[in-house]
Amino acid sequence: MNYFDQFMLLLTGLVAIYLLQFFKREYKSTNQQHNIYYMMSFAVLLISGLLLIGLGYEILSNPLVVVVAAVIPLALALGLISEFFPQSERYYLLFVIVGLFAIAVTRLGGPSGAATAVLATVHSIAGLTIFLTPIHVSKQGRTSWSFVWVTIGGTLIGIGGISLAFLKAGSPILSEELIFTILAPLLFLMAAAFAFGFIKKDSGKSLSA
Repeated sequence: MNYFDQFMLLLTGLVAIYLLQFFKREYKSTNQQHNIYYMMSFAVLLISGLLLIGLGYEILSNPLVVVVAAVIPLALALGLISEFFPQSERYYLLFVIVGLFAIAVTRLGGPSGAATAVLATVHSIAGLTIFLTPIHVSKQGRTSWSFVWVTIGGTLIGIGGISLAFLKAGSPILSEELIFTILAPLLFLMAAAFAFGFIKKDSGKSLSA
């Protein structure tokens, strides 16, 4: 890992810290559960970035890291469901628990083909949730259109997650060199898109409604 990658990961960590403080304030003022899920997602992002800075990309070969990193999209998607479709929260929470368990079992003791299939499936469902929900609620006027930046962030996290999953399975959709060249900037752009989308979520909402 070069100094540019470390700098990008450091910036990603700073954005994650800012978002943790943002959602902490939101939780204190509203006491709404979805803020906890968002905080879980960005706490894992912060820890993952720091581990990458300290230990390099080699740590991504650790199956436990893959399991923990899956919390980032899953907790974020659960937060979106909890905030905008609270009636479905318990069902999505069940999916998150089962998904994490399946990833853990297949990563730590299952065949590589099954591990990749499970990881890709769980990531795809979470990714679609992150991609579609901001568009849907923005179109309804429940948020401003700036919230669609969360969709952009979800697209970026999906590209990174799926690329790494297929790389570890031995069937890369992008070359290993390209993946590790774009990974750190991709994580920063993802975090920045999430930050802008969440912070500007209610800006101009009344004009969209």
